Amino acid sequence: MSKINTVLGTIPVEELGFVAIHEHIGYGMPGSELDTKWWKSPEVRYEETVPKLRKFHDYAGGASTFVDATGICNGRDIPYYQSLSEKTGVHIVASTGFVGGDTALAHFARASVEYLTEVFIHEITVGIVGTNAKAGVIKVGVSRGGRMTELDKRIYRAAARAAVQTGVPVMTHLAIDAEPAIAIFQEEGLDLDRVLFGHVDDGVNHAQTPTERILEVGGRLGFDTFGYETELPDPPFWARPRKDRMDHFLRTINAGHLDKVLASADANCSPLGWPGVKGHTINYIFEVLIPDLERNGIDQSAIDQIFHDNAYSYLAQQS
Repeated sequence: MSKINTVLGTIPVEELGFVAIHEHIGYGMPGSELDTKWWKSPEVRYEETVPKLRKFHDYAGGASTFVDATGICNGRDIPYYQSLSEKTGVHIVASTGFVGGDTALAHFARASVEYLTEVFIHEITVGIVGTNAKAGVIKVGVSRGGRMTELDKRIYRAAARAAVQTGVPVMTHLAIDAEPAIAIFQEEGLDLDRVLFGHVDDGVNHAQTPTERILEVGGRLGFDTFGYETELPDPPFWARPRKDRMDHFLRTINAGHLDKVLASADANCSPLGWPGVKGHTINYIFEVLIPDLERNGIDQSAIDQIFHDNAYSYLAQQS
């Protein structure tokens, strides 16, 4: 039976229910949780987060999964995730890896590929930071500037090795500068179907993202910044017009790639070190995105494939 690691234990993928493939309980740059301007007490974070997760659980009709794409050094708090999962009934899948080399603290930034591989494998097979919670996905990313650094490449190679050895998938932050990533994954023998190239739809990088090349080598596409719209009262710099993003998504589906797309909102339940984006939560998926898809002729079977079947096949740990 296919399985997936959650913070409360390993479960069959069929129990995941509705899957939001790329979200954050609380994301911040290293040290941001100590910023006195934006620091939040545990009680405030809890009050901000629980209602969003409960609403997500209710919208999904019960069985629901929140994939937390927060890497090492970016605010992961596994005991907190476990408490939230117990309280709300939402399965939470934690990540190992890094959002990008520029978010890795010096200890990791100086580490070898071999050391990083061991760290990732430990977090997948033993547990994260002294807990028994095992990671279910490996996060990697392109550092700011839009080109993979040498550190990024070491992290990608370690991630590929860990994915091959453990059977868990890899998720990228940004899909620009994809050729070095593709080359590393292929050199390490990782099936590109096990890689979700993320943020192919964001407002800054989508035009530079080689989606056809990613599809050609068998990769998956993460349309995972839904809701970051220029129509927001105070849109972030990576926002994009709502119709523009939807048209991009529809073109990809209508071109025959339904089985290769996953979708999410990349929302922060309680951001660390910054105020967050007002009016944007994980529940945009149910409140806006799915109704938009239906209005554009995407039927329930296709919606189920995106948020259930595609997510299951991607997340399932390959033995």
